[in-house]
Amino acid sequence: MSTPHDPYVRVRGAREHNLRDVDVDIPRDTLAVFTGVSGSGKSSLAFGTIYAEAQRRYFESVAPYARRLIHQVGAPDVGEITGLPPAVSLEQRRSAPGSRSSVGTVTTLSNSLRMLFSRAGDYPPGAERLDSDSFSPNTAAGACPECHGLGRIHRTTEELLVPDPSLSIRDGAIAAWPGAWQGKNLRDVLDALGYDIERPWRDLDPADREWILFTDEQPVVTVHPVRDAGRIQRPYQGTYISARRYVMHTFADSRSRTLRAKAERFLTSAPCPVCGGSRLRPEAMAVTFAGRTIADLVALPLTALTEVLLEAGGGSDTARVLTADLLARIGPVTELGLGYLSLDRTAPTLSSGELQRLRLATQLRSGLFGVVYVLDEPSAGLHPADTEALLGVLGRLKQAGNSVFVVEHQMDVVRQADWLVDVGPLAGEHGGQVLHSGPPADLAGVAGSTTRRFLFDEDPAPEREPRTPSGWITLRGVDLHNVRGVDASFPLGVLTAVTGVSGSGKSTLVGQVLAGALADRRPAEASEDPAAPVARGCASAEGLDAVDRLVQVDQRPIGRTPRSNLATYTGLFDVVRKLFAETETARERKYRAGRFSFNVAGGRCETCQGEGFVSVELLFLPSTYAPCPDCHGARYNPQTLEVTLRGLTIAEVLDLTVEAAAEFLAGTPAAERSLRALLDVGLGYLRLGQPATELSGGEAQRIKLATELQRARRGHTLYLLDEPTTGLHPADVEVLMRQLHGLVDAGNTVVVVEHDMAVVAGADQVIDLGPGGGDRGGRIVATGTPREVARSTGSRTAAYLAKSIRQLGGG
Repeated sequence: MSTPHDPYVRVRGAREHNLRDVDVDIPRDTLAVFTGVSGSGKSSLAFGTIYAEAQRRYFESVAPYARRLIHQVGAPDVGEITGLPPAVSLEQRRSAPGSRSSVGTVTTLSNSLRMLFSRAGDYPPGAERLDSDSFSPNTAAGACPECHGLGRIHRTTEELLVPDPSLSIRDGAIAAWPGAWQGKNLRDVLDALGYDIERPWRDLDPADREWILFTDEQPVVTVHPVRDAGRIQRPYQGTYISARRYVMHTFADSRSRTLRAKAERFLTSAPCPVCGGSRLRPEAMAVTFAGRTIADLVALPLTALTEVLLEAGGGSDTARVLTADLLARIGPVTELGLGYLSLDRTAPTLSSGELQRLRLATQLRSGLFGVVYVLDEPSAGLHPADTEALLGVLGRLKQAGNSVFVVEHQMDVVRQADWLVDVGPLAGEHGGQVLHSGPPADLAGVAGSTTRRFLFDEDPAPEREPRTPSGWITLRGVDLHNVRGVDASFPLGVLTAVTGVSGSGKSTLVGQVLAGALADRRPAEASEDPAAPVARGCASAEGLDAVDRLVQVDQRPIGRTPRSNLATYTGLFDVVRKLFAETETARERKYRAGRFSFNVAGGRCETCQGEGFVSVELLFLPSTYAPCPDCHGARYNPQTLEVTLRGLTIAEVLDLTVEAAAEFLAGTPAAERSLRALLDVGLGYLRLGQPATELSGGEAQRIKLATELQRARRGHTLYLLDEPTTGLHPADVEVLMRQLHGLVDAGNTVVVVEHDMAVVAGADQVIDLGPGGGDRGGRIVATGTPREVARSTGSRTAAYLAKSIRQLGGG
């Protein structure tokens, strides 16, 4: 019975996605954790139902205009939810923030620091006091006028624009010019202007070369084209644009990523000569606090910034108040293991886990109470040492009078929960049931729970005997970001786990230096200098020749729009469209495979252009999306949907899960191979048409791995994976690790950056970086087998790894 003071959030009849008419009661003012295998329905319950209903109620309270459109926005498929307070969602967002967004702007710490300089900074004698906007590179009042607040300028040189001066202009000496007609036009214009386009570039007068490449003039001249046989070409007015002007314009304004990338090859990037990279006007840079400019302070790691502010201490009352506020805001960020970040670190370079923890730290200072925080795997990307701090932060949110609902796979977080909601038993249509809702300890009596085995360490996996390396890749003099002067050796023919706290340099060493060395390697005879660096950040490397192929499997999206999906990325969509084109109905109507693509006119729904949804503009609120009123999300027009394959339309086939599609397309070898690979990495619950924008980083990484697994293997391949277990239930981790060990058994090398100690304990070799993050990291503190690293005294990973080895039954 629900009362006005009911202490529970009560969900009745939840049917969102794969939820099976779920009823569940969750106490408020608790840390409640939702668990279950990937695709079981836990996110559908926490985010798709509970948070979505709270958001819908907010929309209803805002404006009549929003209320009129609320049915289009789509309420969650649930009978009733009572006892639901306002909700705040902290998801791991898929979209990347803009380049001007930074740690300082995400946390609003930049605002506080600018206020400190404005109100309590030391100004030069006679200088006028500046407002806080004058200390921001993102405002007209503060941005350096030369670089517009970007801190860097792009320039070009004759050597870049003309790489081969032995060529004439007619033969293509100016490599930066466009090809085809536009390049020919520029050459003809130069010829009409009286310049010699037949002589080698090096023989031209230096003044002519300077004008051709760098002039800002844009003269217009009549061009008389050379007549080709059988073609009449009339004179025309041609405008000349210098090579520099063309390159700068293309780089700044072109919407084509390919053209911008080409233009960038002819540019150098350097700190702005006016502001020195500070991004600010001279007036702002003349103001100091504790003897430092604001550019000095935003470049410091937050731990170092804290020390500076503490040492500054006294001063005016204003300085004390503003400094205390800054320190109070920085505290939760460093507590969450992010003290290695600086305020000027750009947001696009942060992982989704780092971004979520920054927003979580900001919420601690918001003063909200009585709300439900719904969090999406806050422990993602966290070393076990940092997870302990995370639990402290979640506890403080709860103590402030809030409810904290967390979707989580990390068992150490689950064990600290007040309440556990376990969803399952399996993924997709085999899940969607609440198996347990109650104290975590009571899950021990739930026989159908997959989580139970891992929560209570039942039936530990046997310890593996580490493989012996077949060789080594050695990187010498690694010097990039916070990894300074390190020599690192990676074993071949085994599975290596690279560990360390957040910010210790793992991704730099593996994802940039090792990957760069392998990608940029060149035969010894191709380099005149045998000591030349083989890649950015690495002085020299040995053993690269033992690897025939590099496969880097990261967590970047498989596509940036809903038009990219699981089927299109893996090539499965091509197979399905051909099958539809071969049906009797399609042949009668002369429908080809292209008819069954939602990306081209003909078969798609033209109302939504094959998107399946339309944009809905809400007054005073961000635009939202609603199913297309004509095709209702099917993406195709009625005529296309009249064609069926074994009783299903193309839209219905795209709506199948991988598991269901494997059964439906059995007997089609090209489809079976793709689907088997996806099942082998634990993605049987995903729909074939699931948009790329709905996939987590971990899911995108496993799709890439599955795409690689279905290819015919040849030679020795080195696979680099960055936290492949992100977003995975421990049961799914076991499935994934079987695949990775299978790659090693087939004669390949696998290197994973990983925080999951169960994975590390099952590796053959471990490389541990640290001892801390940022300036306190960047060193290799331990290497060897998991047992050897677990005994290391200087490693923060060692204690957690030793505990995991004991749980494996290794004593």
